[in-house]
Amino acid sequence: MAESIFTAEGYIRPALLLAAYRGGLFPMSLDHRGEIGWFSPDPRGVIPLDEFHIPKSLRRTLRKNPFEIRFNSAFGEVIRGCALRDTTWISQRIRTSYEKLHELGYAHSVEAWKDGRLVGGLYGVAVGGAFFGESMFSKETDASKVALVALVERMKERGFTLLDTQWSTSHLARFGCREIPREDYLLQLDEALTVDTSLVP
Repeated sequence: MAESIFTAEGYIRPALLLAAYRGGLFPMSLDHRGEIGWFSPDPRGVIPLDEFHIPKSLRRTLRKNPFEIRFNSAFGEVIRGCALRDTTWISQRIRTSYEKLHELGYAHSVEAWKDGRLVGGLYGVAVGGAFFGESMFSKETDASKVALVALVERMKERGFTLLDTQWSTSHLARFGCREIPREDYLLQLDEALTVDTSLVP
């Protein structure tokens, strides 16, 4: 009998989850029971780091420096914030799976704080020189956008080569996100996986 993709505690086995990312796949919950589907979109959404664009209105926000940016100080809170929507693919099983990846040093959060409160952020998975963005949320205007800018700055500093957004949206397109054929994405991914770096020291 084939080994279950889940541990006895009910979350996705970390080794399997990491292997999926290395192969261009990512999981999403399909229903409230936590059934998992695996996706490899064609075309695939990416933000080329050398084409990252900061909209003019966001530049004005950045000049005001309204948020304190932190990395990995509240991963669980960030993923819960991303899940608080009317419809969400972030089930309890997904949350626990990524919290385990965070404990192992692969899943990361970028957080926007204001007056000691978490007001927005994003989370994703870093393997080699690739960052796989999963979701973001905001409780204050531009909070998640400022977190995205901080992520890209950190990725450039640390020598990352691939920022995967899974799909492109009109929101992400404002930052330079575009769609590329899955075949091209997999070539970029293979190259990124050879990079020896990390998002945090």
